[in-house]
Order: sequence, then C-alpha cells, then structure tokens
Amino acid sequence: MLIRRILLFFAVFFLVAPAYAAKDKNSIQVKGSDTMVNLGQAWAETYMQESPGDFVAVTGGGSGTGFSSLISGTCDIAMSSRNIKDKEISLAKQKGIDPNEIKVALDGLAVVVNPGNPADRLTIDQLAQIFTGKITNWKEVGGEDKKIVILSREVNSGTHVYFKEHVLRKGDPNSKEEFAPGALLLSSSQAIADEVAGNPSAIGYYGMGYISPKQKPVMVAKDETSAYEAPTIENVINGKYPISRPLFLYTNGQPQGLVKKFIDACLSKEGQAIVLQTDFVPING
Repeated sequence: MLIRRILLFFAVFFLVAPAYAAKDKNSIQVKGSDTMVNLGQAWAETYMQESPGDFVAVTGGGSGTGFSSLISGTCDIAMSSRNIKDKEISLAKQKGIDPNEIKVALDGLAVVVNPGNPADRLTIDQLAQIFTGKITNWKEVGGEDKKIVILSREVNSGTHVYFKEHVLRKGDPNSKEEFAPGALLLSSSQAIADEVAGNPSAIGYYGMGYISPKQKPVMVAKDETSAYEAPTIENVINGKYPISRPLFLYTNGQPQGLVKKFIDACLSKEGQAIVLQTDFVPING
C-alpha cells in the first residue's frame, strides 16, 4: 500500500509539474502565431538581456494554438495575427479565462511566386480566383502555360483565416468561398517560402517579414482601376497596400507582474524598433 501511494504521488507530481512551471514568477510562456514567432523571439532575447533574472520562452504553432494554450492555462501570452473568435471567447469564459487583446504591430501579407515566374502583378479578384481554383493556369494572368500550384497555411493559422476572409471572401461576411480542394496546406510560413523558392509554378502568401530574394512578392491592386502596390512598410503605413492587418498579444485579463513587464517592453520605443527591424510595422511612432 505504501509503495502504491508513493507511485501515485510521483504520478500526480509529474502530471501537474508542467502547469506549475508556467506559473514560475520569473518565467513566462508565449505561444501562437507563426507569423509573429521571429518577432516574439527577438523581443524575448532583448528583454532577457536587459532582465537577466527573467526567462521568456516563445514558440509558434499558429494563432489557434496560441488561443488554445491561453484557454488551457499552458501559456501566459498568446500571439495572434487575427482577432479572437466569438467561440474562443465563449470557451475561455467557461474556463475562467478573460481574453485581453493588445495590438503590438502591423503586418502586410505578401503574395509570393518564384523569381522565375514572369507574373508580377495581380488584383484582389484575380488572387481570389486563383486561390479558389477558378483560375488554374499561369497564362491566364500573364505567366507561362503552366498549372498553378496553390500553397496555403493550414486552417489553424491566423494568416490562413485572414487571407480567406479578406482576399477570397473580400470582406463579405456572407461569402462562403473556400480555398481550392487541391491547395497544399503547409504548417509554417517558412515552409511556404521554401516551396515557392523551389517550385516555378507555386504561389503562396505569408507575413512580409519572411520575404527573401528566393521569392518574388507580387504587386497587388484592389481592383483593375487601382494602382498596383508592393508589400512594403511604407505602403502598409500609408494604407496603399490592400492586404494589411494588425498583430496582437492576448493575456488572461489585464497583464500583471512579469507579463506586464514584458508587454511594456514590446510596446516601448526599443520594442517597436525591433518590430521595424524584423520587417513589421510599428504602432508607436
């Protein structure tokens, strides 16, 4: 009987230990948006250099993963490239969690093709037709006679949700447009970047912080009568680039203690300089 009690004690200890680890007063867990993970890690590195007694762990997995972790109490801060959904708020309330939204940066969502693809400018309507499978060959939009390979983030991604709502559905809440059944759903922005770099027929999208010389960002116009604009920081700030969005951190209620200290650092002048350095757009100055 004694041995069974000892074994039960250790079993319970190891089951609850991870939950207690996240509550360490000198340690916080940040999870969520893959778009924001490089920004979050840059913030964390700078913060820990200036506060060597504190530890901030940052991991990705998608905005949905961040909200799930916040709701389950396994992270202190959720990163998200979309607003929290009503059903997520409802679930959070059931768990005693009060989601608190903090806007920390802006992002332009880049549509990218292989540098060898001659197509270099598309309207929102053309993008919608491509990603829903209505346009299937590059020759229909100024490219070569090749079948279009559609790349998308997986459904758990805030980037996926934003692109569907604002490009495929053009902001219409009654629209039921979906990605083409043949679209390849990839787990990260980096995976899309790598696939576009190696596939002359591919088209994908990601936060503009991932743009590199291995992909070519497409210039985008709101419609056929509007100017085509590139996904640049200047064009996001001035509102000319039509696929732009805010980026958020979410906490359980108003931030307190180390969580508040970290978020204050993200919103500080130095923190917003890091936003700019990682190719996002600052909200302060």
